[in-house]
Amino acid sequence: MTAQTRETVQAYHRARFAGDVTAAAAQLAGTFTFRSPLTESADTRGHLDGLAAFVGIVTGVDLISELYGETEATLVYDVHTATPVGTQHTAEHFRLRDGKIEAITLIFDATRWHPLMAAAGR
Repeated sequence: MTAQTRETVQAYHRARFAGDVTAAAAQLAGTFTFRSPLTESADTRGHLDGLAAFVGIVTGVDLISELYGETEATLVYDVHTATPVGTQHTAEHFRLRDGKIEAITLIFDATRWHPLMAAAGR
């Protein structure tokens, strides 16, 4: 199962940062939740709706660490952005069921994002 966990999480990670909503969605379970310091979603659509805008500000991603278990995984990476935030150090925890991602928790310091979100009216 660990190989399947790795394959699923890597496929999601690649698709998301490529802006491929269809391929990213294919890795998510029918029942899905997402949490981050800036937003939460209780379904895949709510989570993936903002993908294009997010990928539009990403200039690169450097994967630092990958940890895989039977039904969970954690990725640690730097997201380089074309914003005043610059590089965002990020950890992302995935919980899987039946080979699909059912929950993602994104962990990062959102302090530098608050002024940008306020300026965008969010």
